[in-house]
Amino acid sequence: MSPAPLAGIKILEVGHVLAGPYATMLLADLGAEVTKLEPPGGDISRQVSDSYFASVNRGKRSLRLDLGTAAGQARLHELVGDAHALLVNLKPSAIRGLGLTYEALRRHNEALVCVALTGWGLDGGDEPAFDYLLQAATGVASLTGDPGGPPTLPGYSSADNSSGMIAALGLLAMIVAGRGGQVDVSMREVMLSQLNYRAAAWLNEGAEPRRYAGGAHSHYVPAQLFPAAGDSYLALFITHDRFWRAFAAEAGIEAASAGELSTMAQRSARRPEVLAIVAKALATDTADGWEARLRAAGVPAAAVRTLPDALERADASLITAGGFRLVGGAMRVDGYQPAYGAAPALGEHGDFCRTADGAGPRPGLPGR
Repeated sequence: MSPAPLAGIKILEVGHVLAGPYATMLLADLGAEVTKLEPPGGDISRQVSDSYFASVNRGKRSLRLDLGTAAGQARLHELVGDAHALLVNLKPSAIRGLGLTYEALRRHNEALVCVALTGWGLDGGDEPAFDYLLQAATGVASLTGDPGGPPTLPGYSSADNSSGMIAALGLLAMIVAGRGGQVDVSMREVMLSQLNYRAAAWLNEGAEPRRYAGGAHSHYVPAQLFPAAGDSYLALFITHDRFWRAFAAEAGIEAASAGELSTMAQRSARRPEVLAIVAKALATDTADGWEARLRAAGVPAAAVRTLPDALERADASLITAGGFRLVGGAMRVDGYQPAYGAAPALGEHGDFCRTADGAGPRPGLPGR
């Protein structure tokens, strides 16, 4: 078995809830030693549920540390001196006020990589920056849902998770570069960057952003959700013309119609006609039936499933960490198998939050 890809890398995290902890958990899964520096009351997500906390904090260490005290700052500087990186997701004023920037810490470790993960950027102000707000503010919600209905949100925290991945990437990029410095990750910019081709169509072609029924793709046709028999739904994603030919053959679409719509340009120009033909064909079988038939024909298709059903079919992706069943890391590295340690108890690896009179916890850190 090969060593962990990030063996020997030491990362400090001053994070809470999801985006920051998710970023550092990805690195912990790859073998980095991640130490959470938690305020006296702990990461806020500890108040949500034990499984929630475990889902983004497995395999880490926990130090309880009051960064608002001189003693807490002194301990921070000691830890920084031996660390490769510090990742923080708090609001900008808190990051600067607690001395968690590269400018404030470089005298303790010139090679330190400091990652600030905020809603609007380090210079973007302290406006609240929660996942759903970012989806609303960047146009994601306006593009989600059926045309005749209200805007909507996906059923998971896409802005937090996406921003966490970008933060982890930025941290690793600086470590590979072999120099210290500040990495500034804005959740707003992350979400805008993920709207890549939709944004480019508006900026360069003036194509008005719009929603399509069934969550349809703005370019490919047919590429969306379709109702099938038995109150089921099928995701069909036909991009290449050969997929269309294979689909038409399996669905029994007349040769004339299939030929007239044989190119991507033809299908895009005649979207309503294509969708009507496809919907009529798919109504003759269930989503599971179509999935089996179309996959055998090499056509991209998947039945819409519940999360429990999807997890049951993905047993190889599930792991156990500290007694919790969780979804494991998404990256497979040749010769390396993650250990998936338990999420830490608050202050399990050190408690530096006792007040002078031994009274115990002090107020926690301000949020993002």
